[in-house]
Amino acid sequence: MSSTAIASSSSKHSTRRAVFPFTAIVGQEEMKLALLLNVIDPKIGGVMIMGDRGTGKSTTIRALADVLPEIEVVAGDPFNSHPTDLSLMGDEVKQRVESGEAVETSHKKVAMIDLPLGATEDRVCGTIDIERALSEGVKAFEPGLLAQANRGILYVDEVNLLDDHLVDVLLDSAASGWNTVEREGISIRHPARFVLVGSGNPEEGELRPQLLDRFGLHAEIRTVKDPTLRVEIVEQRSAFDQDPDSFLTSYKTQQDELQQKLISAQNLLPSVTIDHDLKIKISQVCSELDVDGLRGDIVTNRTAKALAALEGRNEVTVDDIRRVIVMALRHRLRKDPLESIDSGYKVQKVFSQVFGLADPEEAMQNGAGQPAGVR
Repeated sequence: MSSTAIASSSSKHSTRRAVFPFTAIVGQEEMKLALLLNVIDPKIGGVMIMGDRGTGKSTTIRALADVLPEIEVVAGDPFNSHPTDLSLMGDEVKQRVESGEAVETSHKKVAMIDLPLGATEDRVCGTIDIERALSEGVKAFEPGLLAQANRGILYVDEVNLLDDHLVDVLLDSAASGWNTVEREGISIRHPARFVLVGSGNPEEGELRPQLLDRFGLHAEIRTVKDPTLRVEIVEQRSAFDQDPDSFLTSYKTQQDELQQKLISAQNLLPSVTIDHDLKIKISQVCSELDVDGLRGDIVTNRTAKALAALEGRNEVTVDDIRRVIVMALRHRLRKDPLESIDSGYKVQKVFSQVFGLADPEEAMQNGAGQPAGVR
């Protein structure tokens, strides 16, 4: 999700459906932070959001896509190809660029693609028209949802109810950044670099541990209990529904500030560093928690860097790690499909021991596990 050639996302509300502003969302700080960090560094690997019904999961994800800066794409290209970055181009555009041909560009909002539960593999990955390929000698390809989601967000509501095979396909594409379709000896591939966001209600079942592990972060959300906050949420929603244009105008400054903050963070990210001793301690936490593989180590490092970039710093601190390590590791502790996901206490306890903090409960009270969101 490149920050180059940014176009203003000023009020075009009259030409497209009004979306509730991200900066107006009350509470759910862990979910908001997880989404923002994935936008800054899509290589974190997406986020799995589990929580009660009616807690604003879909609203928040759509709001995130709306606040993102517009991207520059090759005009008329079905894959949202980047005009200069070869790794984000479809093969046809890549050949044109490498041959020195000028390509026409345009700007568009970042795509937020909903994947319906009943989607087939062909609908997700795309299909090859074998008959046309054989008769006309061309690779006739009908792009799927993965093509539309390139350089955008792919949202799967109730991902825990999706067929495991389709979840595998999504995770493979999200990890590699490419989608490959093969049929009858014909192979077509295209870029599929997107932020994968899955959501679900734990009462309806969890994903298998092997699949869950491949989501970068795991955010938990709960129904707000504080009556004052609940009233604020209801009033915000009522005000938006009654007069969307006025509501959006009142949050325009905050939305623009957040957009600029994300652009700055994307640009700063390559220069963010993390001390070698901190990397050792992160890996020690993962080892003592018996986390399988190295995804936990990698994601924790990446997420801590993204948080530092979001806050305008080029060096990761212990506090950055403390604020993201629960989201990066809690879902990697579950070995048995029948186990429930750790709320975060176990991760915080080991983190506090390894990093020399006196007491995990004290760490929690000081803000660990309660990431500071953007309001």
